[in-house]
Amino acid sequence: MNKQLHPHQKDELAELAVIAMRERGLEPEFSAAVKRQLDEIDGESEEDGVGIIDMTGLLWCSIDNDDSRDLDQLTVSETLPDGSVKIMVAIADVDTLVAKDTPIDRHAQINTTSVYTSARIFPMLPEKLSTDLTSLNPNQVRVATVTEMVFQPDGTLARSHITRARVHNKAQLAYDAVSAWIEGNGPLPEAADIVPGMDQQLRTQDSVAQQLRANRREQGALDFQTFQPRAEFDGEQVVAIKQQEQNRARQLIEEFMVATNGVTARFLAGKRRAAIRRVVRSPERWARIAQVAAERGWELPIDPDSKALEQFLAAERKRDPLRFPDLSLVIVKLMGRGEYVVERPGGPNIGHFGLAVRDYSHSTAPNRRYPDLIASRLIKAALAEVKSPYSDMELEFLANRCTQQEDAANKVERQLRKSEAAMLLEDHIGETFDGVVTGESKGNTWVRIFEPPAEGKLLPSRDVQVGDKVRAKLISTNVERGFIDFEMIG
Repeated sequence: MNKQLHPHQKDELAELAVIAMRERGLEPEFSAAVKRQLDEIDGESEEDGVGIIDMTGLLWCSIDNDDSRDLDQLTVSETLPDGSVKIMVAIADVDTLVAKDTPIDRHAQINTTSVYTSARIFPMLPEKLSTDLTSLNPNQVRVATVTEMVFQPDGTLARSHITRARVHNKAQLAYDAVSAWIEGNGPLPEAADIVPGMDQQLRTQDSVAQQLRANRREQGALDFQTFQPRAEFDGEQVVAIKQQEQNRARQLIEEFMVATNGVTARFLAGKRRAAIRRVVRSPERWARIAQVAAERGWELPIDPDSKALEQFLAAERKRDPLRFPDLSLVIVKLMGRGEYVVERPGGPNIGHFGLAVRDYSHSTAPNRRYPDLIASRLIKAALAEVKSPYSDMELEFLANRCTQQEDAANKVERQLRKSEAAMLLEDHIGETFDGVVTGESKGNTWVRIFEPPAEGKLLPSRDVQVGDKVRAKLISTNVERGFIDFEMIG
C-alpha cells in the first residue's frame, strides 16, 4: 500500500469541479441579482383560475435517484373499462415562479442544465426553488402540466391530452428499491406501503412501460449500456465507485418520459407552434458502424437502419456482456451527439434515431434542463391560445446554446469522474487489476479495470487489441488532471 501522508479530500474535488465549470464556459455560482430575486419569492405558486383543475386526490408518486431532491415528474395510472390504461405524467411548472428574462431565468440560460459531480452539484436553478418551491415534493400541493395518455393493451397510444392541474405527491420513491420490489427481490418501499392502492399503481405502470419498451425495441430503439460510474464518500474520502445499473424502475420512468415528450412535440406541432426538439440524426459514420459490426461477424445494411443496429447490439449484449459497455461507447461516439433544433410548422422532421421516434421534445425536467423550461412556456401559451413567448430567432439562438452548454456540462462531469477514480486509486499504486482494453488513440492504449470500475492509460503501449482482457499494475495517479496509468503484466 502506498499510503499518502496527505490524501486528497472531497473539498478538493469540489474545487476542481468549479475550475472545470469555468474552463468550459459554465457559471458555478449564482449572482447577486439572482439572490435578490430569490429573496422576493416567499412561497410556492398560488396560481389558480380557469384551466387549472384539481388532481390532488389521485395516487401520484415520484420515482428518482435515492438522493434526488429536484423532483420534476409524478406518474399515476388508471385502468379503463375496455382494458386500456390511462397514464398521467405531471411535470413541475417552474415558470409559475421563474418568469422569462428575470435574473434566475438568465442564469439558467447561461448553463442550460444542472451539472452533477459527486463532490458538488451545480443546480440550474437555486435550491430554494429546484428542491423546494418548484419541486413536486411529497405532501405538497403544486401546480403542474399534466399529460394524459391512453394506451391500448398492445401499447398503442389511442389518444392524449395536455392540461394544467394541481397535484399532490403521495409517495417519494427511489429507482433501486422499486425495481427490487417489482422483480421480487425486496419489499414494497415503506413510502408506497403506507398508501393504499400504490402497489397496484406501480404494477400497472410497470406493465405498460414494459409494453412500450418492447414496442420501441421492435421499431429499432437502441439499448446502450454506457460506462457511468459514480463515486461514494465516507466523510471526506472516496471509498467506492459504483456503476449505475439499468433496472425496471428506470425503464418505467424512461418510457413514460419518451412518450410524454412525443405528445408534447405533436401537441405544439398541431397548434402550429415553432418548438425546440431533441434530435439524433441518422449517423453520418454508418460505414464505420457497419465495419465495427463486421469485425464481430455481423452484417449491417448499407444505409442507416436503427432496427438492424439494435438486433446487432442485443446479440452482442448476450454474447459478450463483459465488453458490451465498451461496444456501446464506440457506437454512441460514432452515432454523434444529440442536438437541439428548432422545428417550424410544415418544416422537415428529423426525428431521434437512437430512440426510434420521430417526434421528441425535451419537456419533462424543467428544474434541471433549460429546453424543458422553454417547452413548458410554449405549452402554456398554446393552451391559453396566446402568442408564443419566443420568436423563431430566439428559439434558434437558444437551441444552439443548449446544445453547446449541454456538451460542456457532459465534459465537466466526465473530467470529474476521472479525478474521482484517481482519488480512490491513489492508495493502491503497485496493486494489480483485471481489465479490458477499451481504445487506442494517438499512440495511446486505454484500459478499463473491472473493480473498481475505472479507466486509465496502459503503458507502454503494447501489441493488444480493443476488447482484449489484460492484467494491469497501477503505477501512478494524478487527481488534479484525472490521470491513471497502468502497466501491463505478462
